[in-house]
Amino acid sequence: MHLLSALAFRSISDLTKQYGPLMRLKLGEVDTIVVSSRDLAREMLKQHDPCYADRPDSIGIKVLWYNYRDIAFSPYGDYWRQMRKICIMELLSPRSVRSFASIRRDEVSNLISSIRTSAAIGEPVNISESIFSMMSSVTCRAAFGKVSKDKDTLIKILRDGIQMAGGFEIADFFPSSLLINTFSWTKIRLLMMRHKLDLILDDLIRQHQLSLAKIGSGSEEGDRARKGNGEFGNEDIVDVLLRLQETGELQFPIRKEDIKAVVYDMFSAGTETSSTAMDWAMAELMRNPGAMAKAQAEVRRVFNDTTIMVMGDNDPNLKYLKLVIREALRMHPPVPILPRASREERVIDGYVIPANVKVLVNNWGMQRDPAYWTNPDSFEPERFEECSKEFLGADFDFLPFGAGKRMCPGITFAMASVELVLAQLLYHFDWKLPNGAQPESMDMIENPGVTASRRDSLFAIPTPYKNSA
Repeated sequence: MHLLSALAFRSISDLTKQYGPLMRLKLGEVDTIVVSSRDLAREMLKQHDPCYADRPDSIGIKVLWYNYRDIAFSPYGDYWRQMRKICIMELLSPRSVRSFASIRRDEVSNLISSIRTSAAIGEPVNISESIFSMMSSVTCRAAFGKVSKDKDTLIKILRDGIQMAGGFEIADFFPSSLLINTFSWTKIRLLMMRHKLDLILDDLIRQHQLSLAKIGSGSEEGDRARKGNGEFGNEDIVDVLLRLQETGELQFPIRKEDIKAVVYDMFSAGTETSSTAMDWAMAELMRNPGAMAKAQAEVRRVFNDTTIMVMGDNDPNLKYLKLVIREALRMHPPVPILPRASREERVIDGYVIPANVKVLVNNWGMQRDPAYWTNPDSFEPERFEECSKEFLGADFDFLPFGAGKRMCPGITFAMASVELVLAQLLYHFDWKLPNGAQPESMDMIENPGVTASRRDSLFAIPTPYKNSA
């Protein structure tokens, strides 16, 4: 335990250099297997995928994600398959993601207007906070039909919870200790956060139930054309879960706690992953002026003041920007360690991996391993011009969204926003660091937790592009 810092993935990478790509750590009572090899990761997450498809226990996840009744952290099995299928078909399908294009454009337009206001008076913009707030609004509108009035509280709970859910709290190391688990300040904080979360989500569900009752009765003219609380008259994810709960036709009946777990899952995953990716990409562009100039020149060549406002998802002409995104994901994977748990005993590379042990795939370390990448600590988007590696789970030294059965199901949702937001920020503004700071002085250290967002917010001074209305 004393060998791990708050940024466990950095400590694990240092240990790997000394002890090799397959390590066994004794973290308190918990046996932990660390994998830092492309070949071993492929063997575990592809050849033996079902065996390593469970999630390890974490006190933070257990409390805030309703005893693992969500999707991201639910135990591998029929309940997990049922809930994942519901959400993928109702919210995360390519068709659904495309249908949210107007929401994304609307929120990005609000973001650009806000930055333009700051630019008019020469104020620095907190890019990190602006992106996070915008993405949380996109997620709320897409998943819940509107921006929650309690969005700021949800964001505070999410940020604190992410840092406490990484599985490296003292209570996680001694799960059988009644004393630690009873009097743990971590658990007390988590229960207080859970109480606030319950109040918000209970109200969200109640409002949806009242609205659905009104729609069902057709008491107002507009209600007859609606199916649910979605912005376009469709069902949002809460409506879907309530409908399925009422029919009682599922293999695993949906309880209120299940709805809250999935709702919070959608908000946290939809907000955190994509905003973290955008923030790191902008930070690296600020730190590498040559890449910034090249990306801006491309965006401004492809679009004009009219077309930039209606740009679609995944524009094929933004070739260099796509390289920037891939390189940012390589250097700064939103999830730096892929947490798994073994379900059965297996032999991997001649070593017996017991059942019921925590398995950590050191994604961050592999994506900076000189055995797989040239100049791995340098931001070089051009490396992907001749490199066919993608982040879709097939290249096991490049897994920013995971691999196998537990791969992130929201990649399409996240990436649809990442390219759009970065293109808009690069088109409309030139950027410089405040107070004459030099790019090489930027702090590029992460926050601890399940995800690896920037520890320090990115502040920059925007100057409107002269051709940008």
